[in-house]
Amino acid sequence: MGSKLQKKWNWSAVFLWTIVAALLIAADQWTKYWIQHRMIVGDSEKITDFFNLVVAYNTGAAFSFLADAGGWQQSLFLGLAIIISVIIWCLIARNSNKTLLCFGLTLVLSGAIGNAIDRLNLGMVVDFLDFHAFGYHWPAFNVADICICLGAFIVVIYEFFKQK
Repeated sequence: MGSKLQKKWNWSAVFLWTIVAALLIAADQWTKYWIQHRMIVGDSEKITDFFNLVVAYNTGAAFSFLADAGGWQQSLFLGLAIIISVIIWCLIARNSNKTLLCFGLTLVLSGAIGNAIDRLNLGMVVDFLDFHAFGYHWPAFNVADICICLGAFIVVIYEFFKQK
């Protein structure tokens, strides 16, 4: 079976995608570290008329889903992130010759791991990018969230336009 995996998986490409994911995770963690040591919860620094830096802690999922669930959700989200990360890494390994797909999957993987690290270390996710315009306010988010959204978009586009 080992030789079968060696034939199916391009290990140098898998290694490359793993390095890209590690760099994105490092960028996410560094930005979260930086903002937490620059500001405190409740601070807001106006950057432009539509963008602020803030420090917000999210115990829930996207858009604070289940944030007030009492704490059990942290284990659920952490467990899901681990399971999803393993599945995504396997998908990258099995499709290592499909650059666009692997790039999208790598973005999702790095975002999932970046937020999982926060959940493991802090019990919540650090958000700090705060956009607003015309009376509408987008919930604060982070680099990991950008990676997840952009990666999911790329995967959908790839699947929609791939050659049969």
